[in-house]
This record gives sequence, structure tokens and C-alpha cells, in this order.
Amino acid sequence: MSASPDATWLQACHAAALVALDPAGTGVVLRARPGPVREAWLDRLRALLPAGTPVMRLPAGIADDALLGGLDLPATLRTGRPVAQAGLLARSDGGVVLVPMAERLAPGTAARIAQGLDAGAVTVARDGIATRCPTRFGLVLLDEGEGEDEGVPAGLADRIALHLDLDAVPVAALGASPPLPDLAAAREIRPETTPDASETLCALAAQLGIASLRAPLLALRVARLHAALEGRAAVGEPDLAAAAALVLAPRARAWPQEEEQDERMGEDAPPADEAGGDDDRHEARQGEEDRLLAAVAASLPPGLLARLLAGDGPRIRSAGAGGAGAVAAALRGRPVGARPGDPRRGRLALIETLRAAAPWQRLRRGDGEARLRITADDLRIRRLVQRRETTTIFAVDASGSAALERLAEAKGAVEQLLAECYVRRDRVALVAFRGRGADLLLVPTRSLVRAKRALAALPGGGGTPLACGIDAAARLAAAERRGGRSPVVLLLTDGRANIDRAGRPGRAQAGADALAAARALAAEGTRALVIDTAARPQDSARALAAAMRARYLALPQADAARLARAVREAAPAA
Repeated sequence: MSASPDATWLQACHAAALVALDPAGTGVVLRARPGPVREAWLDRLRALLPAGTPVMRLPAGIADDALLGGLDLPATLRTGRPVAQAGLLARSDGGVVLVPMAERLAPGTAARIAQGLDAGAVTVARDGIATRCPTRFGLVLLDEGEGEDEGVPAGLADRIALHLDLDAVPVAALGASPPLPDLAAAREIRPETTPDASETLCALAAQLGIASLRAPLLALRVARLHAALEGRAAVGEPDLAAAAALVLAPRARAWPQEEEQDERMGEDAPPADEAGGDDDRHEARQGEEDRLLAAVAASLPPGLLARLLAGDGPRIRSAGAGGAGAVAAALRGRPVGARPGDPRRGRLALIETLRAAAPWQRLRRGDGEARLRITADDLRIRRLVQRRETTTIFAVDASGSAALERLAEAKGAVEQLLAECYVRRDRVALVAFRGRGADLLLVPTRSLVRAKRALAALPGGGGTPLACGIDAAARLAAAERRGGRSPVVLLLTDGRANIDRAGRPGRAQAGADALAAARALAAEGTRALVIDTAARPQDSARALAAAMRARYLALPQADAARLARAVREAAPAA
């Protein structure tokens, strides 16, 4: 049994009332495309909030001073002393912050918002000012991600109680919207909870494979709000069921099998010689957990319960963690801040220059002098960048000279490197060479799932056509460069070539062809990294790295940290 679209919309309307009761204590991750369904839900939330509640929309690419607060430049210049200005989070105290396209939220911005949620305040100490403003706000993250690798930052999603998915809700379902409830009385109720309620939610979270410790705490908070909404003075089983459906169900990673439930019941059951009261209490709690599981099952999207039973949990969409490619400094491009400099060698950043000069005007001005005094130390110039995507091309030696266990280690290294590229939001491609040629197993993509699937299917055995592998990687790098992207080649091989470019066996010619291909790749200016997959470091792999003008790294000596650092150093500098 799973939730129908109409039931999903009714549940979302109920969730809006819970958020309106306590925005700062709940929050919502709302997965929905822009359209009437999403706007109807947001309008409902606004209507349920108390009159005068601030609802702020977070602009894309917001700067730190606008988010957290900073120097009020006009007031500072007018008074001659630093004057603080509240940021968006401080102005949202007691209200709600809407974050459109939350899946594209910059990691630094996400971290600062999470810090504000945890501390309930924003502290600013720079530009001659030091302030601390309270900021308890509810967060509504609008997730518009399309791919399986796109999603809101995990750190923020973990701090938000309610996760709603309205993608499958049709516009026709809006006609069944319930009337707006009156929340005035519910806001005055403070329902009581029992230790059993906390234990039940924690046990249920464990059964559903939820590792986060925040999840049962948030579920308990939502259960209290649900009880208040229903006018109850104490949290009951219907409130726990609603909290489990709204908070725990979207986070479920597994589903308890019948055998596991039987084993758990046997382990948890009290000894037969103990008082019957404990036995009765255990059975009552077990029955309550089963009923809560039924409530969770009824709220799951269609098809998800079958996937959980099969051990294939819902996809985890983690946040894009920053640098989507090389950032090349240029005289033209997008401004990304300012730095001290000579305006003759860049563009003058007037506002930043005035901000740097403002705190010192009282010391620089003479008596009765009104004009602004600016020194060379105050001058700021704009930092302009042109953003180019990076494509990381994995060229993997799958020949017989790399024994099966070495190929397994190489695959493990590639998985670690793929994770590093995914964090940097690189496109990745996979070229494998064995036998008499090279094959493009994965065209450039950002999908970590597709990359791992192609890697898992990589066969091994045959000769080592090293030159063909390097040539294939070079052709792909040239195509990516023509497309305006910055390629970087990661070559995993033991360096022992035995098949030349024409497909003929022979170590001498094959080695010469491999070195020639490496020099050609270096002549094109392609950055590269050579990872020696042999059991012991090979001189042939070192020579190949030298011809390629690439860094050499021996796999037996490379742990995850060294591999990640090597990828960052090989990629174009940000």
C-alpha cells in the first residue's frame, strides 16, 4: 500500500499547518517543479502563518554580507563611524526563509545557514563592527533537481523535519484542499510526552535504517505539534504515526523483513520468570511499533516500499559541493569579490573601496572637514572569473599484465577518485584499453551511478595497447576542449605496453608508441596524472609520466587522502 496523489496533497496540506505552528522547529524540503502545485502549497503556508511573519526569499549567489550582515556603507559614510547592517537571516528572525533551486546552493552558504539554525543567532565581526543578532527561522528548501545526483545539501536536509515530494501531485488534486485550520488555540497547547514515545521513535528509525540521530528528535517534535493541532494535552499513538509518516518515511533506507522482526522480538522479550507486567508492556510497545510501520508504509510513494524490501533504498541526492570546473582569472567574466590592487591593472570596485575606507574617516578627516579621504591601501579591484567545466577522463589498463587482484585495486582507486570528482562536480568519462585497442565505456557525464556501473562492468585480460589507450583519451580531451571544457586525464596502468598502435605484439615498438602518444598528449597542454597499478613501482610508468609531463603516483603507496590530493593538483587550478 502506498500514498495516492490526492492523499499526498492532503498530507502536504497537513504538513503546512505543522510548519506554521513552529517554523523554526520544523522546516520543509519541498521537492517540486515550479508550477501551480508548488505555488498553492506556498500560498497555503503563508496564509497559515501569523500576520506580519516575515517570509524572505534567498537570492541566488547571495554574498556573505547580505546573508549575515555587515557594514552599512551609507550610514557609515554619513556618520564617520562604523554602522552595522542586519543581514537576511537576522531580518528573518521569527519567520521563514524560502530557498529556490536549493540543489544549487553553494556549500559555503549552506554551511552558514546551518550554523544559524544551530546557534539561533548570527555573529558578525569584521570591517570594524561586532554584532550578534538572534535569528530563529524556518527553512523551506525548494528542490528542483532533475538527476539522481542532484539534491539539497545533506547538512541542511538532515536539520529539516519534513520532506515532501509533490512531483506526482496533479493540478486536479488542488480541488480537494481542506479548509484552512485556525491555529490560534493550537499555539497555546504544550503537549506532554512520555519516555516510551521517544524509545518507540528511536526503535522505528533504527528499523528503517535511518542513521541520523536528528531524525527521531525531529519526529518527536512533530508529534508534539500534531497533538497540539488536534487539541490533545499529551502525545498519543496517532501523533506518533503522523510524525513517523512525515519525518521518518522520507528518510527510510531499509524495511524490516519478517524474519528480522521475529528475531528482534525474541531478543527483546523479557525472561519468562520475570513479572508479567514487563511482558505486557513489551507486547504493547511492539504492537505500537507495528502500527507505526503500517502508517509509514501507507505514506510511502508508489514503488518505494518494494525497493526498500529489495534492499534498494531511495536515492540520496547530495549537495553539489562547489567548483564545477576550472575557474580561470580573466579581464572579462563574472565578478566574485574584490581584492587590494591597482585600478590601472583591473576594474575599480567602488563599493568595496568605500567600505575599506569608511572605518578610518574619523582619524583621517580634519576638524570641520566633510570630504572623504581615500588612500592607496583602500583601493580594491574586482576579481573577475570565467567558469569552465572540468572533464576528468579515466584511462584504465584492463589488460592481462595487470593481474586480476591489481585490476580490483585499480577499480577501488578509481571509485575513490570518482567520489573526489563528484564532490568537485566534474564531468567524468571512462576509457578502457585491453587486447588490441581501446574502448570508450562511458561518455562524459556527471552521474556517479553511471560511472560506477560502467566501472563494475569493466572486463580484464589480453594485451596492453597502451598507445591506443592514451590516443583515445587524447581524442576525447581534444573534443572536450573544443566544447569549452578543461580536460584532465587520469591514466591507471603498470606502463608495460606490448601491443603497438597497429595492433601488433612487440614490447619495443609498443613502448616507443606509448611514449610518443604521451608526448603528443603533453604537447596539447592536457593536464594528466599517471597512477602506477603494478605491485611494485615500475620505471616504465615513471618514464611515461615524464613524457606526459604528469605527476606520477604509485598505487601501493597511495591512500584515499593522497589520491584525492593528487586529483585536485592535476585538475586545473581554481
